Amino acid sequence: MVLVGFWVVAVFGHGGSSNPYLGILFDLLLPGVFILGLILILVGILLRRSFLLSTDQVPSFFPEVSIHDPVFRHGLDIAVAATFINFIIVGICCYRGVAYMDTVSFCGNTCHVMAPENAAYHVSSHAGVACTECHVAPGTAGYIHAKVNGTKQLFMVLVDHYPRPIMANHKVPVASSTCLNCHNANAELGDKLVVTQSFADDAVNTQTSSVTVLHVGGKDALGHLSGIHGAHLGKIEYVSTDNEDQNIPWVRKTNSDGSTTEFVVAGAPTPNTASPRLMDCIGCHNRAAHSFDTAEGALNKMMAQGSPSSSLPFLHKEGLLLLNGKYVSQSEAKARIASSLVTFYRSQYPSVWNQQRPAVQTSADTLVKIYMSNVFPAMNVRWGTHPNNIGHTDSLGCFRCHDGNHTSTAGKTITNDCSICHNLVVSNEAHPKVLTDLGMN
Repeated sequence: MVLVGFWVVAVFGHGGSSNPYLGILFDLLLPGVFILGLILILVGILLRRSFLLSTDQVPSFFPEVSIHDPVFRHGLDIAVAATFINFIIVGICCYRGVAYMDTVSFCGNTCHVMAPENAAYHVSSHAGVACTECHVAPGTAGYIHAKVNGTKQLFMVLVDHYPRPIMANHKVPVASSTCLNCHNANAELGDKLVVTQSFADDAVNTQTSSVTVLHVGGKDALGHLSGIHGAHLGKIEYVSTDNEDQNIPWVRKTNSDGSTTEFVVAGAPTPNTASPRLMDCIGCHNRAAHSFDTAEGALNKMMAQGSPSSSLPFLHKEGLLLLNGKYVSQSEAKARIASSLVTFYRSQYPSVWNQQRPAVQTSADTLVKIYMSNVFPAMNVRWGTHPNNIGHTDSLGCFRCHDGNHTSTAGKTITNDCSICHNLVVSNEAHPKVLTDLGMN
């Protein structure tokens, strides 16, 4: 009755979705107890029969079983009704249990080891996409594989023997079965204007802007390829020598006529090319739903939005020092970052503290938020632990292949011409005219 009552309430949207542990209780534990109870009934019957047989207590004569007997017929009606009800309850239990294990709440909130990925997921552009859409391959085989792998991970957590940090290690299904369910790889996206804000470490936190025209490109209606996407739409294979695909000494491209060209880094150990990895969306968009900022990148982004406040002297310099500090836990970081910033202005700039105390407090809170969203000491997730292969400013990214060192036997080299992918219109200018002309300054 408790289970049925919870399910009825859940249908009307009050099933405790805000508390992921209620899902474990009502969708996993209690259904398990119910099914165990049914199994114990059968076990009890078999044990009782075995006991009667072993003690020679089985009667030699049994009453006649007849459908015309009203007592037997009544008992049979009860048994059939109870069996039917049990089948419905067990079916709902199985469905709700499996459905609950596919929810973001289960994957991200109940499993504490996924805290870093869960934090990054909720601020990503894929925050509305269920985990299973990207992490479970379509079809029965993909679903079974995911559940078996999830069961193994559960036991690893229970015995406290799991990797820290948790790395993808090529376990995400290929893009053709996940990303391309929503995205069109052949879409012509043209150029994209990217504006980034930076702040200096001087007393006034001098703000500058950079403007880049990114040639995203793709395939147009006539089949013409252009830009970054267009250059990578063909068949490209590669071999990496590390789990995070940061060291790629060998690349093979299939040309339009069917021939192939291999690009190898001179002097690099010969990799095993028997099973190369096919390059797809995830090769570059490796952190599409779980992207972590660098300390400076996150600080610049938040300061451009107004908090931490650039009106506080040396805020950028001091904030960066605090974000890069060594803390044994998030709780220690939360306490020390907030108190250190307050102490800095109270001791070094008492007039600023007296006049802008709310701004100091708000800035301290924002610094804590930045740290808590990107650094998880308990899981060994630090600044830069999870490199993002989009671009090449914070990690190797594009330069894993476009470094000028990947050369074919014919002397052809994978290009590292910057203008093919982007044009830098403005670099770190205080008041770029182009932004004023576009009404963005």
